[in-house]
Amino acid sequence: MTATTVLTARALLLDMDGTLVDSHAVVERIWRRWSDRHGLEADEVMKVVHGRQGYASMALLLPSRPMEQNHTENARMLAEETADVEGVVPIPGAPEFLASLRGLPHALVTSADVALSTARMAAAGLELPEIRITAESVGASKPDPEGFLKGAAELGIAPADCIVFEDSGAGIAAGRAAGMRVVGVGPQAGYHRADVVVRDLREVRVEDLGGGGIRLRVG
Repeated sequence: MTATTVLTARALLLDMDGTLVDSHAVVERIWRRWSDRHGLEADEVMKVVHGRQGYASMALLLPSRPMEQNHTENARMLAEETADVEGVVPIPGAPEFLASLRGLPHALVTSADVALSTARMAAAGLELPEIRITAESVGASKPDPEGFLKGAAELGIAPADCIVFEDSGAGIAAGRAAGMRVVGVGPQAGYHRADVVVRDLREVRVEDLGGGGIRLRVG
């Protein structure tokens, strides 16, 4: 029998891809085509791209290429991803999890831009949180903590009182660098020092403690 971890917080900060939305199929399609165009081994590319903004992944994969080219190609890729929502579905438990957060402080913190996050959340049938930190909101990609720190600031909650939900190594590192506790979602999260890991969001229960408190029962 799996033990239950109890955490308390005043706000939750939620990644999108791999955490709320299963977009694995389209991410694989887009990035494998990109790998072929650049003569790179696709399996190795896929180890890098999750959780980061596209330009940041390109900078790691093509280190000698000017960053301006990365930003230009990333813009084209974002448009391509936004138009391709085939196979985009909610992570199990995501609809119920988001419904349980209504009226509680929470924000979306994603490496996707506004158009892509709107398209993917809609394709998965998920309600967008009122507060959203997207690619346009930050100057640095995860694993930099800027996005999570901005999310906390938008909510008016101290970083130490926030809990991050993330699936990728870059995202988990960003949450930890922001001074926040991290709930890892999915099988890969267990490799990246999350505070607690769940298979999916069916293993998370949310309780409103009143007075600005949130209790999570995880596991």
